Amino acid sequence: MLPDGLYRMSQTQAAECVGLKVQNISDFLRYKAFKALAGEGYTPQISEIEPAGEQLRGQARINALPLAVVRKYWLWQAHRGNKQALALVDALMAETLERRFDEAFGVTRTEAERNELLSQRVLELEQDIREAFWVDDEARAERDYFERLLRENGIDPWRMPGGEEEPS
Repeated sequence: MLPDGLYRMSQTQAAECVGLKVQNISDFLRYKAFKALAGEGYTPQISEIEPAGEQLRGQARINALPLAVVRKYWLWQAHRGNKQALALVDALMAETLERRFDEAFGVTRTEAERNELLSQRVLELEQDIREAFWVDDEARAERDYFERLLRENGIDPWRMPGGEEEPS
């Protein structure tokens, strides 16, 4: 939390939460898709935050993003088929809905209970997603195998039948 009360998350943390490296989020911030999600003219406010405590020589500053940008990044990753992002976004949506309904019906839960439920949901969702995408993954692996086999035998699997041979 910054002195002004706003929350930030490091680029590294945001990427690692969905199984990716920090370079991926840096690339995302330059994509047209991010600009479309964020709105015309939006420029992400990347904060350089010094780690708490005594600043040691050579210690890197943390590049941190507003939670709205992190949220859009995770949503984009889920949209692109990142299974870890999909499980995370779904679990967070479930928690949000549950909190709202708990509030509406006067149900009280401890943060420890909520954290346990969230952890269980993420694990269950990751398993469900793996099973749901298993067929796609198997088909993709089989296609890649046969494409590689054809190429190893001098056949271009994507050349039109009866098309002209490529010059040697």
